Amino acid sequence: MVVGAGPAGAAAALEARRLRPGASVALVDKADFPRDKACGDGLGPHAVDELEALGAAGVLEGYPPIRGLRLRSPRGMEVAGDPARPNYVIPRSVLDARLVEAATAAGAQLRRASVRRLEQHDGLVTVDGELAARVVVGADGANSTIRRLLGVASNPDRALAIAVRGYAPAPAGRPEQLIAWVAEGWPAYVWSFPTGTGVANVGYGLLRSRFHGDRAELHRRLHDLLPWAEPDPASLRAHHLPFSSFRPPPGRGRVLLAGDAASLVNPLSGEGIYYALASGRLAARAALTEPDDPLAAYRRLLAKALGRHLRHAAVLARAIHAPALAEAGLGAAAGSPRLFDTLVELGLGQARITPRLLAALPRGLARARTATRGTGSGPAGRTR
Repeated sequence: MVVGAGPAGAAAALEARRLRPGASVALVDKADFPRDKACGDGLGPHAVDELEALGAAGVLEGYPPIRGLRLRSPRGMEVAGDPARPNYVIPRSVLDARLVEAATAAGAQLRRASVRRLEQHDGLVTVDGELAARVVVGADGANSTIRRLLGVASNPDRALAIAVRGYAPAPAGRPEQLIAWVAEGWPAYVWSFPTGTGVANVGYGLLRSRFHGDRAELHRRLHDLLPWAEPDPASLRAHHLPFSSFRPPPGRGRVLLAGDAASLVNPLSGEGIYYALASGRLAARAALTEPDDPLAAYRRLLAKALGRHLRHAAVLARAIHAPALAEAGLGAAAGSPRLFDTLVELGLGQARITPRLLAALPRGLARARTATRGTGSGPAGRTR
């Protein structure tokens, strides 16, 4: 049984049916699909790889690859280029509905329900005294009911972000993603992610521990930081992002946590869709290949697939509190397409602190300071 039909839950259902076509898979969610979900909507190359592995790459149809990416430091230094592999931007109202459709087409049974009670006994997990399964995958998001019912602590504010997202007309010209780190609320950033269909997902986010305002204050900051963007007021929605810098257990007993419910969100960028798809797929694999001890199997699979990333991301999440590190990273990336791709990987894929990147940081900081000296802003570097 899978609770939560977002990317993590749909991936678990798809993988279960792929591995064992005759498996009985219940996909439970409290919402009807399609439904809106506050998110940056970005899918990086590793997320696309996961979709292909699940046989669900067709969900990208109608949304072109976005090849351009522009990064901006708190003092205005910019680096722009085309990463080695493009990104995609698909509204979650579309992506999630398509993934659910793919899961049900594969044989999963979609059921609308809100989970309130969870019990484990005699090798089974019982949900609300009605549904029973050998393994339950909790993929019900940042405010996971399954996680709470397991007694797993919520993320502390230092490892939790708050963000606001809206939809606005996309800027004219070639579609280009913008990620701009900003001084207000540091570490914080604004983004503009065009879908390639004339619409852009725009937003602003920061650590929960650094924010003491209300929703109107989030809207004000977004407007001030992206004054050219005019998001539809009805599309503005706030949401939380539980960062992987806080490492909760990935489940208990026969209940496994995946995606945001397991705090699998990159603390540098807020990227979560790749980790949701990957962890959902691995949870299903653990449940089917080692049903007597699925949690131990799941831990091993997560460690192999994401362990190094999670360790390196945790280190970077602490280091990024120094704005100079962001300046140094962009300065290093400005002179090297290879380092530009490494920087992109830190936020969107398999984050890894490489010796080459560390060696380039002092020169990068010097370049950044030269570019911004006296003006507070500098010209954009261009890679590739």
